[in-house]
Amino acid sequence: MRISLAHSPDSDDAFMFYGLASGKVDSLGFDVEHVLCDIETLNRQAREGRHEVTALSFHAYPSVADLYALMPCGGSIGDGYGPLLVAREPLALEDLRDRLVAVPGTLTTAYLVLKLLAPEARTRVVPFNLILDEVRNGGADVGLVIHEGQLTYGGQGLHKILDLGAWWKEETGMPLPLGGNAVRRDLGAESMARLTRLVRETVRYSLAHRQEALGYAMGFARGMDPGVADRFVGMWVNEMTLDCGSRGREAVQHLLDRGHAAGIIEKRVTVDFVEA
Repeated sequence: MRISLAHSPDSDDAFMFYGLASGKVDSLGFDVEHVLCDIETLNRQAREGRHEVTALSFHAYPSVADLYALMPCGGSIGDGYGPLLVAREPLALEDLRDRLVAVPGTLTTAYLVLKLLAPEARTRVVPFNLILDEVRNGGADVGLVIHEGQLTYGGQGLHKILDLGAWWKEETGMPLPLGGNAVRRDLGAESMARLTRLVRETVRYSLAHRQEALGYAMGFARGMDPGVADRFVGMWVNEMTLDCGSRGREAVQHLLDRGHAAGIIEKRVTVDFVEA
């Protein structure tokens, strides 16, 4: 069976899928095509059921829950850290209501948490890899930064206002689940479970062969220093990526319930994870 497996073109995703992309992990009978797109594009393509397996912002899950179930593996969960708000000069949180925030997409979990923190914030969508430039050049007052910008903003002379993952941990006591992998329901229970095992095994392989997988991931690091890339990968590919566990499942449900209660997410869903 040919499978379209879609994920972000980032060093952490490249690290995670190294075992599969390199042929070091058995594909379990699937013919896997890797499709690389930014997360906001993948969120929107999921509404069409474009890919059999796709990376997905947890914020986007309620809008595609009829088409996809979540995998308990392959997720990005920040335990006390997450997307950052950065600006050209130090700002207080109360100043956000008067500032324009460049965001990486309205279906990203980063956007959901920003709106939970500051519902009145004015936003404009900017491609995630251009947000630091947009803020530095004055196109936006504040940037909502995901991916490697979380570690490289200081090199562009920008200041951290707040780490949304740290705020969330203080607010709820929970880790912040940002994104995961989802598998299309029409494949049937057996194939959904087998694909979930496949993703878990490629994560397991990369964690067990870290330097080998890091070497591959550097090709997707967009000029990051190897030490910074190593730190970035470690933030987002770890034991919770192998399985988010009951703590991760509860965190996803709580996040989506909070978004629904705040009127940001239209319908409440019960998160549905594949068991494999």
